Amino acid sequence: MYRRILLGYDGSEAAKKAFGTACDLAATHGAELYVLSVARTPDVADDVETEAVIENSRRYHRGLLAELKPLAAAKGIKTHFEVGVGHPAEQIIYDADRHEVDLIVVGSRGRSKFTRLLLGSVSKQVVQYAGRAVLVVR
Repeated sequence: MYRRILLGYDGSEAAKKAFGTACDLAATHGAELYVLSVARTPDVADDVETEAVIENSRRYHRGLLAELKPLAAAKGIKTHFEVGVGHPAEQIIYDADRHEVDLIVVGSRGRSKFTRLLLGSVSKQVVQYAGRAVLVVR
């Protein structure tokens, strides 16, 4: 039985499917749902640029989460929305630990095997390092 579920959300089609699955699970188990959208930090930039880029990214991610709020409310699920900053997999795992969630739900974008091998994937990193149950939705 799940008491707390964390969803990593980036606005992709896979994330939208994962949101539906996470909502269904939360409703079935009477669980709280934590929805996290992560603003990536730029790889290379000066401090002034970095702050501006991060703030724009936060704004974008807040907009993504705002679209989900009425959907979760309509299902009667106790939901918490948060925008993190950093690497998505690291932030998802950090928040899972912080909120002591029982399950992490993430979407998989369905990239080719070569692209996943070359670039890695957030879902793969979360599965590998989370230390708790992870559901990957395709």
